[in-house]
Amino acid sequence: MLYNISNAYYMMMEGVFLFAKVKTCCLIGIEGFLIDIEIDISNGIPAFEIVGLGDITVKESKERVKAAIKNSNLEFPIKKITINLSPANIRKIGALFDLGISCAILLVCGIIKRDISKWIIIGELSLDGKVKDINGILPIVACCKELGYKNIIVPFDNLYEAKIVKGVNIIAVKTLNETVNFFNGECEDIKINGENINKNIFYQNSYYDVDMSDVKGQNVAKRVLEISAAGNHSILMIGSPGSGKTMLSKRLPTILPDMTYEEVIEVTKIYSIMGLTSKDIPIVKNRPFRDPHHTISCTSLVGGGTYPKPGELSLATKGVLFLDEFPEFKKETLEALRQPLEEGIVNINRLAGNVKYPADVLLVCAANPCKCGYYIDEKRECICSAYQIGNYLNKISGALSDRIDLKIEIPQVNYEDIYSDVKEENSLSIKKRVNKARQIQLKRFENIKIKTNSQLSHKLLNVYCSLDKNCKNIMRMVFEKYSLSARAHDKIIKIARTIADLEESEEINEKHIAESIQYRCNNV
Repeated sequence: MLYNISNAYYMMMEGVFLFAKVKTCCLIGIEGFLIDIEIDISNGIPAFEIVGLGDITVKESKERVKAAIKNSNLEFPIKKITINLSPANIRKIGALFDLGISCAILLVCGIIKRDISKWIIIGELSLDGKVKDINGILPIVACCKELGYKNIIVPFDNLYEAKIVKGVNIIAVKTLNETVNFFNGECEDIKINGENINKNIFYQNSYYDVDMSDVKGQNVAKRVLEISAAGNHSILMIGSPGSGKTMLSKRLPTILPDMTYEEVIEVTKIYSIMGLTSKDIPIVKNRPFRDPHHTISCTSLVGGGTYPKPGELSLATKGVLFLDEFPEFKKETLEALRQPLEEGIVNINRLAGNVKYPADVLLVCAANPCKCGYYIDEKRECICSAYQIGNYLNKISGALSDRIDLKIEIPQVNYEDIYSDVKEENSLSIKKRVNKARQIQLKRFENIKIKTNSQLSHKLLNVYCSLDKNCKNIMRMVFEKYSLSARAHDKIIKIARTIADLEESEEINEKHIAESIQYRCNNV
């Protein structure tokens, strides 16, 4: 006899289900996909097989499931069991299918007595039947909601992260027995309303341990950081060791606008699949700051692997990617950044599938002027030869250098600045100006897909960055004198637009163009 119960099919014979379907979800990148766990039980030599393009972790699931069911004092059928993870053309990775597979087996055995077709079941099992937390619960729950499934079983330790998604009914379970009791209506008290999360956590201001007021002197560098934050412009800083390049870079996130709810969710999704979120505070509130060492591999920086994972570039999305000792990075590693930085997306193609990760970062690079580091230092003598000096920064390709917006030299701090009684401007004060400039840009671009001046295309420059005759004459002179590329020409205008926004000026004038030029057409 064949029953159709809410799109889930059960084959029943003498009161025992022989075929059942249970729903779960898997991840490819940060995108979730609905998976049907189909189970068939038949007579024959006892066996337990899992098919459907699963990795080794999925294959090993049958041993975990079998032990978990037995150690939970539940019946495991001594029959031929076939589990199919459908659709079969999607690669399944990880142990998050364990709980769903167990529930499917217990359903056909009659131990679970109710219809569970409207539930998404997610969780890894230990051998004693405990449900263990998994990585990536936030994008999974978000995917389930988008597909219309609002009843979700998750591991108890993933509860607070799962509850970030609004409008879903989350049931957090600690053991397999608890899951069975809930489905059978014997454990209603474990039901937890998904709307109970403290919503204020999204609106609390970001907190940083550092502040721009810590930096003594370096007024030009601070001005450049402000322009960078206001228009999301990338920076290259060149200076001697100890001049403050790293110190300045670490404080750049403190003057960036607080993340919106959508940005918080996007960043948290990436950190969730990498297992970098906290159980107590499961969201990423602060703008990310990632500073990988120059020995990092291309895969670790950009992302990839047999089963593609996000790299440092994606972990820095909506925040700052700081590359210290810029010329020391491998050439092929740096060149791999070019396309993702322009498109804001990392596209990884592997046999396991095509995966996309966000890469909307503010790139900050720091470099010494030469191998010894003291070529531009006024107080220490450089010991490098002319060949070494010329060759050091040439490690950075012209194509990559041309894609960096702002380029400045960072001088050594004077003794007088270190012990000066002058109170330095704090991050909050600078951030207020940055926020005003960002609001101007959001209003200006409200009818198109971009949000900041750095995203302006050449076509849009003519619409939003019109220049008067005097400004055009200055640009013509600079273009010919420095043999600028078309990209460099456009970047000067974009930076000038940001400088004008910081002054709340509707028009770009000669003063804005002149300041922009000095941050682009210098000896750096």
